[in-house]
Amino acid sequence: MATGFVKNAHRIDPYKNYKFRVVMDGKPVLGVSKVGALKRTTEVVKHREGGENSTDHKSPGRTTYDGITMERGITHDREFEKWANMVHPYSGDAGMDLVKYKRELTLEVMNEKGHVAFRYFLHDCWVSEYTAIPDLDANANAVAIENLKIELEGWERDPATKEPDEAGDVPAAS
Repeated sequence: MATGFVKNAHRIDPYKNYKFRVVMDGKPVLGVSKVGALKRTTEVVKHREGGENSTDHKSPGRTTYDGITMERGITHDREFEKWANMVHPYSGDAGMDLVKYKRELTLEVMNEKGHVAFRYFLHDCWVSEYTAIPDLDANANAVAIENLKIELEGWERDPATKEPDEAGDVPAAS
C-alpha cells in the first residue's frame, strides 16, 4: 500500500503543522508560533467562440498570492517592528525605506524529529499590517502576541529539499 513516503515507507502519518521555522536574512525568526496558509488563486478568463456559443471556454488569467499572517509572543526582539516601520514610519513618507522594505523569506516545514521536509521561498515580502500590542485584559491568562500581515509577490517550493531520512540523527539546533 502506498503511503506517500519513499525513504520512510514505514511512515503512515502525514506531517504535522506545528513544526516549522521562518528564516529572514539567513537567520531563524525567534518565537513565531503561527503562520497563515500559502495560497494562490488564478482568475478564470471565460470566452466564447463564434459557432459554439452554448458553452464557455476557460483559460487561466492573472494569478494572485494571498498575504500571510505571522504571530509571535512579544519579546524585546524588534525585527518585526523595524521591518514594519520601513513601509510607513511615524515620521511619514520621507522616512520610508523604499530600498529594503521587501525581503525574501523562507518557510521550512519539519518532521517531528526536526528534519526539514519542505522548504518554500517567499518572494518580495513586505508588511501591510502590524499589530504591536494586542488587546490587553487584566482578567485574561494569555501570552501577548504581535502580529504581521505580509504581502508577497509569489512563492515556490524548493525542489532541492528532498524527503529526509527519519532514521538519521536529530539535527543540531540552529
